[in-house]
Amino acid sequence: MNSVLALKLFLVPFLIYAVTLAGRRWGPAVAGWLSAFPIVAGPILLTISLEQGAAFAATAAEGTLMAVLATIVFALAYAWSSGRLGVAGAMPLALAAWALAVALLQALHLPLPFAALAVAAALIAAPRLFPEQAAPAEPAAPNAAARRGGDLPWRMLAGALLVMSVSAAAAQLGPRLSGFFAMFPVMGTVLVGFTHVQSGRNSAVQLLRGMILGYFAFAAFCVAIALLLRAQPVAVSFFCAFVFALTIQLLVKAASSRRLAA
Repeated sequence: MNSVLALKLFLVPFLIYAVTLAGRRWGPAVAGWLSAFPIVAGPILLTISLEQGAAFAATAAEGTLMAVLATIVFALAYAWSSGRLGVAGAMPLALAAWALAVALLQALHLPLPFAALAVAAALIAAPRLFPEQAAPAEPAAPNAAARRGGDLPWRMLAGALLVMSVSAAAAQLGPRLSGFFAMFPVMGTVLVGFTHVQSGRNSAVQLLRGMILGYFAFAAFCVAIALLLRAQPVAVSFFCAFVFALTIQLLVKAASSRRLAA
């Protein structure tokens, strides 16, 4: 097994495993915040850079940055529709909304600085657009399968299948559309769906809110990759982008915690 295939098969499922355990330990908001870190799109962009070249991946990262807007649409569509439709109805609707947003954004070519500003503005506005929750989401008592960890293999398998499918299709679509598909809501589909079934809609919406908070770091990662891959080796670019994103992640979390405390 070559290293790229191993990366696709094992890294993302392991990260889904870690985020799931974190959610059970600290709640859905923390799981959402962690899952928004580039733990799916990052490995996909890395495999694209190894398979297609650094310049291809740099352009793909610009598409991935714009696709954050489509993922915000996914989160809002699920949050609003899940109250009436449940998981079975809300998930297809949210994925359809994501696909429609991607189709529209694919035709919009913004320079990188303007794209970054548009994404930042959308992330600031998005938390105000979620529906009000009937009651604060509380840590739910997991069902028997969840307590035994029986759902974890299914989550990990779903994550692996989605990453394999997205990365395989993306290579045929050119760099910009590849970047959009790298931002396919893998974590949203897997984690939100399981959380809704096991812990209820409020927990799923709280997880989505946490994702929005985490996407500031994700956007920073995409900007850094788009700039660095055109001037630095792949390993250096991804390491620096990871450190930059982690710094932004911690700063945003600290600012959010201070605001809540105030």
